[in-house]
Amino acid sequence: MRALTNYVCLKDAYEEQKKKVADHPNRVPSIWLAMYQAFGRPILLSSTFRYLADLLGFAGPLCISGIVHSFSNDTQNDMSPNVSGLFNGTVSYSTTLSKNPTDPYLTSSDFLKTNYVLAVLLFLALILQRTFLQASYYVTIETGINLRGALLAMIYNKILRLSTSNLSMGEMTLGQINNLVAIETNQLMWFLFLCPNLWAMPVQIIMGVILLYNLLGQSALVGAAVIVLLAPIQYFIATKLAEAQKSTLDYSTERLKKTNEILKGIKLLKLYAWEHIFCRSVEDTRLKELTSLKTFALYTSLSIFMNAAIPIAAVLATFVTYTYSEKEPLNTAQAFASLSLFHILVTPLFLLSTVVRFAVKAIISVQKLNEFLISDEIGDDSWRNGDAALTYETCEKHPGIHPKAINRKQPLRYQLDSYEQSLRIPSRHADIDDCAIKVTNGYFSWGSGLATLSNIDIRIPTGQMTMIVGQVGCGKSSLLLAILGEMQALEGKVHWNRLPDREAFSGGSYSVNETESSFEANRRNRYSVAYAAQKPWLLNATVEENITFGSPFNKQRYKAVTDACSLQPDIDLLPFGDQTEIGERGINLSGGQRQRICVARALYQNTNIVFLDDPFSALDIHLSDHLMQEGILKFLKDDKRTLVLVTHKLQYLPHADWHITHPPTMLISGNLESETSKIIAMKDGTVLREGTLKDIQTKDVELYEHWKTLMNRQDQELEKDMESDQTTLERKTLRRAMYPRESKAQLEDEDEEEEEEEEEDDNMSTVMRLRTKMPWKTCWLYITSGGFLLLSLMVFSKLLKHSVMVAIDYWLAQWTSSVNKNETLCSIDGPDSRTCNVAVFSILSGAGIVLCLVTSLTVEWMGLTAAKNLHHDLLNKIILGPIRFFDTTPLGLILNRFSADTNIIDQHIPPTLESLSRSTLLCLSAIGMISYATPPFMVALVPLGIAFYFIQKYFRVASKDLQELDDSTQLPLLCHFSETAEGLTTIRAFRHEPRFKQRMLELTDTNNIAYLFLSAANRWLEVRTDYLGAIIVLTAAVASISEKSTSGLVGLGLLYALTITNYLNWVVRNLADLEVQMGAVKKVNSFLNMESENYDGTMDISQVPKDWPQEGEIKIENLCVRYENNLKPVLKHVKAYIKPGQKVGICGRTGSGKSSLSLAFFRMVDIFDGRIVIDGIDISKLPLDMLRSRLSIILQDPILFSGSIRFNLDPECKCTDDTLWEALEIAQLKNLVKSLPGGLDAIVTEGGENFSVGQRQLFCLARAFVRKSSILIMDEATASIDMATENILQKVVMTAFAHRTVVIIAHRVHTILTADLVIVMKRGIILENDTPENLLAQEDSIFASFVRADM
Repeated sequence: MRALTNYVCLKDAYEEQKKKVADHPNRVPSIWLAMYQAFGRPILLSSTFRYLADLLGFAGPLCISGIVHSFSNDTQNDMSPNVSGLFNGTVSYSTTLSKNPTDPYLTSSDFLKTNYVLAVLLFLALILQRTFLQASYYVTIETGINLRGALLAMIYNKILRLSTSNLSMGEMTLGQINNLVAIETNQLMWFLFLCPNLWAMPVQIIMGVILLYNLLGQSALVGAAVIVLLAPIQYFIATKLAEAQKSTLDYSTERLKKTNEILKGIKLLKLYAWEHIFCRSVEDTRLKELTSLKTFALYTSLSIFMNAAIPIAAVLATFVTYTYSEKEPLNTAQAFASLSLFHILVTPLFLLSTVVRFAVKAIISVQKLNEFLISDEIGDDSWRNGDAALTYETCEKHPGIHPKAINRKQPLRYQLDSYEQSLRIPSRHADIDDCAIKVTNGYFSWGSGLATLSNIDIRIPTGQMTMIVGQVGCGKSSLLLAILGEMQALEGKVHWNRLPDREAFSGGSYSVNETESSFEANRRNRYSVAYAAQKPWLLNATVEENITFGSPFNKQRYKAVTDACSLQPDIDLLPFGDQTEIGERGINLSGGQRQRICVARALYQNTNIVFLDDPFSALDIHLSDHLMQEGILKFLKDDKRTLVLVTHKLQYLPHADWHITHPPTMLISGNLESETSKIIAMKDGTVLREGTLKDIQTKDVELYEHWKTLMNRQDQELEKDMESDQTTLERKTLRRAMYPRESKAQLEDEDEEEEEEEEEDDNMSTVMRLRTKMPWKTCWLYITSGGFLLLSLMVFSKLLKHSVMVAIDYWLAQWTSSVNKNETLCSIDGPDSRTCNVAVFSILSGAGIVLCLVTSLTVEWMGLTAAKNLHHDLLNKIILGPIRFFDTTPLGLILNRFSADTNIIDQHIPPTLESLSRSTLLCLSAIGMISYATPPFMVALVPLGIAFYFIQKYFRVASKDLQELDDSTQLPLLCHFSETAEGLTTIRAFRHEPRFKQRMLELTDTNNIAYLFLSAANRWLEVRTDYLGAIIVLTAAVASISEKSTSGLVGLGLLYALTITNYLNWVVRNLADLEVQMGAVKKVNSFLNMESENYDGTMDISQVPKDWPQEGEIKIENLCVRYENNLKPVLKHVKAYIKPGQKVGICGRTGSGKSSLSLAFFRMVDIFDGRIVIDGIDISKLPLDMLRSRLSIILQDPILFSGSIRFNLDPECKCTDDTLWEALEIAQLKNLVKSLPGGLDAIVTEGGENFSVGQRQLFCLARAFVRKSSILIMDEATASIDMATENILQKVVMTAFAHRTVVIIAHRVHTILTADLVIVMKRGIILENDTPENLLAQEDSIFASFVRADM
């Protein structure tokens, strides 16, 4: 594998550098030297090719000089000394051949004097030069791609060893890691592509100046001096460009982060009417980004201007000096040979600024890489690896072992399954220590040096269940991570029982598998821990792959696991069953479904130890019970696995022993068997109590009683009747989300394919015609976004500039020819003629220089205006889009429009457009000029044109496909990196690092190959267009020789023929690039046609009282609601009346329409009949912003934004600090916030990751309290909170909202027993509507049956 081979080379070189600096703590290992050591050879080969090509490049001017001179000698036989000096006397030109009239043979020097021979020599030199040049490019590009592959593997390897605190404490964000992968590695690759230029350019410049000196004497030095003096300005512009690009990148990263947060929390933002606040924040950042982009555009246009203006200025200075300083007048041969040399000289100088810019970027990238590679790593957990664990590093030294062992995905794992079973079961003996994990005197920290967990002494018994309980934020999850080695151990030890393993080895009864030794298999399973994190983490893969997670597929086991986790009904809903791709953080699944897949993954794995971190938090009571009974008490017990379970659900405490499956009541009465398992109770980062339920009952009566009361309350939750309430809702949502998306996608595809299908014939030509069409419509849309004024200015200035450029060269031809024939504008004798010629030449050159600046500025400015308008429209369209759009469109897809596509529109299209228009006009003017100088050339133009047409046609199709292939293979690679960084703890717990590394190497190879093909296609094009250019030069030379026109026109024709070679392939490549880049505009445009929510109300704002709704009276009259026009109604003719200040509970099975009703209050769904009247005002008449800003809601998913706590509670900045502290006190968070540095201004990281899930939910409650609305809607807001906190909150809500109307959407009936009114719903209609007392009194009421089922 190439990525692996290159990685090993680079890794070895880097390790060597590490050893060198090991004794100097202040020095860091040099990545530069490591790269040179690993990839130096091919770079040297490429440089050799490059030197040969550059030297052959000088043949062009020499041959032109010879041919043109022979023409001017028709009138003037004695040759100027300077020209003969150019050839150092090897060829002396004169038309009268110096041969004896009687001698029939040509001498070699005479042979070389013939024009036709010179023309052929010119042709051959061109062909050779171009071949060497392309060979040089190919070698560097291949090396650059190899380097990128090696760097990616190094970064990935490091990610897998990154310390968790680095990620959770925000020192190393996912964004930074993604930047390293997507940007920094590419910068280094590009630098390597341009590397040979660094040493080729000086040689080219020195040679050019020597030849010019031979040609024009000291005047040539004036021209060279102009070039050299202007070069620092170019360098200055290049560095400024790099700075502008860096600041643009910083702003765009910030803008993306904000956009991402908006998209993730869009539901909350819409419900709170905060979308405009967040939208403004993005617009502000975009404004900074645009200012930075303006600077970038200014320097880009200056750079383009300098590249075009320097040759004009140099030629002007040289010829003016020559005219006034030399006695001899300037002749045609000198003029055009030197013009050609100046063109050659400008190329390295033009490249210089680019190379310098990339060198600066590469230096910055290497600094960032170095910082990353020397950042903190996770502690060495050999205690979990077993003594002889095989590490990945040792495998890389012998690529034979490892890839083989982890590459064959399926076959060997099938064989593995059987003997792993036998490997595990005999491992437990009565006489060995019966403890699987032991922590002694443990103090653990998240890298800050302060102990998060202190004085931990626990034992986890083998083959039994240990439960960890405690309040929110007391360190339960941290304890699991500490055991897994993710936390920094300040003191103490974690012991893993390794004895059974030695037995397994010494037994010797396990045969060695052909492809994977029992040792390898043993290592894989023995020390891995099946871990389900509290925050579910899914792979971008199928459901089945997420559950099997690299283990062999065993149908029986798979079925048992999916049944235990109740996943089958969800799988049945997915369009391709368990082969449906999920992922992108499980975006198309609900929290509960994602959590169950993660638990299923842990159960399915064949490991001795299972860690489940709060697996019940996102599940309703039925699923929790089912999972507890089937998954934990049955499945894991049968497997005799050791389980550590973190939970808030105290009703499962009595189950903390495998051997008992009696009902809880019996257990509490003390009927416990001898071998009862552990309960660990935690508080504030320490272990409060450890022991069996019986121990705690006898030793800590107070705690036991406290638990008992909480358990009794929790028992009331066991709503058997609610029949997987929340789950059915999740399944409904899933069904809603899956199918419309599919039909929507199909519709879009059909629209795109319609035109194609109409003409779809089997023959190749039709397909080719369709695929070579430029997206002209999209181009027009882009150009018009920039404004018509700028467009017309651009077209006019471009045409004018190229006309002036041709005029300059034409004037030079006339001027130098007029030495021989006096028939021009300045045909007066003496010094006046000279002054006249110089004056006209200077005026034209000056005009050319000014026009260069104007054209480059107009193109960049037009691009900027277009980018600004497109982004503004896109953001506003998305922000105002209906919530349904976000349910059915993957987040990544929307985010892509703001990241990749916006970046292309901002930075890539303007230069491509500029380059395309410039090279096209140059080619056209060149062909026109050659045809004018030598009319016979037009005959050859037809076949050449046809050849060019076919070359560009085939290249554009291939290039587009290859570019798409490159993009499509790059996405999985980047996803794999971010996926790994997000699921680090899970991957490390499972010990699956080798499998993930293998996957990364495969993805890197796939992407590298695609990129290599793309580069090879570019070489294919360039070789062909270069050869075509050489044929044009040959044709033009032969035509002009046979035509016998004036020397000036011959020189002009040949000069243009030589330049056309460079520009032909640029035309094609820019066309192909533009075609691909226009795809970004097309994608953005597809979102601009989306319908927005209707924000305007029919009612005048002045008619709405300032403090509306003051009372909180709600009348629901005949309400009918649906999610979209084409879907069935979810609420049908609902009628209800809620008095001011009432506490109303709404319950019902899942899919009964409870949540839809809560969304109807905010007009998030389509109310197509009936109305809701709040305090006498029909909400459908109000402007949306006003309606949503006057109500409060607490959602099921806790959402926090990065910023301060103050910003999270009150983004509008309307409240005083006292109000905020009061809200925090109500939500039980005051002490926590006070303890944080900065108090209310304490930092909240992205997504609130620095708080536990329960704490995040409490912040969301505080947020609702801050908005002093008289109506509060709670949509199962207490799912992630432990019982004790929930009880406090229930009281708080009842007191803090005593005089306000509270609507509680209940998934658990016990939460609404104290309500004033209960509404029971089923299938979108209200079945019962009364006080809980009255409903309970009616024996046949549904509510009574719900509550009875709880008892």
